[in-house]
Amino acid sequence: MGIVGSYRKGRIIDTAISAVLDGAQAAGAETKKIYLLDKHVEFCTNCRKCTQQEVDGVRGKCIHTDDMEQILCEIDGADGIVLGSPINFFSVTALMKRFIERLLPYCYWPWGKEIPRLRIKKPVKKAVIITSSGCPAWLGRIIFRSVLSVLKAAARCVGFRIVKSLYLGRVCKAEEQQLSQKDILTLQKAGEKIVS
Repeated sequence: MGIVGSYRKGRIIDTAISAVLDGAQAAGAETKKIYLLDKHVEFCTNCRKCTQQEVDGVRGKCIHTDDMEQILCEIDGADGIVLGSPINFFSVTALMKRFIERLLPYCYWPWGKEIPRLRIKKPVKKAVIITSSGCPAWLGRIIFRSVLSVLKAAARCVGFRIVKSLYLGRVCKAEEQQLSQKDILTLQKAGEKIVS
């Protein structure tokens, strides 16, 4: 399952996630892509009602009635996940951040406890994370390392372990810039790695 945290369909992150899913599909997987832009996802109010009941391996229930419950059900049923967001002002997009904040039901955090505990103890499913910026990839991995950390934490929270972390650099050379064939092949191999 691919989760697109970009505002621009058909552009770098969307295309990158499609390439990963193509690689997974070629290796025998069924794939699906979710555009967060098309979903109604409320903001987390940090009421923590979803974190109060102690049931390991089972996420809590959010108070909001929006599209997030369906997205989480699909994530729960997926064997692999691809999370992708371009870098906007030193972080993931607001779309992706809103989605990530709503992953709190995967934590047990009763009142009186100082820190939350993940409900899924050992991640066994596989994840690929992708980000992009105009910066060269080697430099972006240093300057924007918190972006990859946030995406890794999100994947880990929902029970997935990272098998590939991809940073696509220098993607702002042209208004309609496309990924190189080399990038596409790298992304497809990442998709195969999810399935293997």
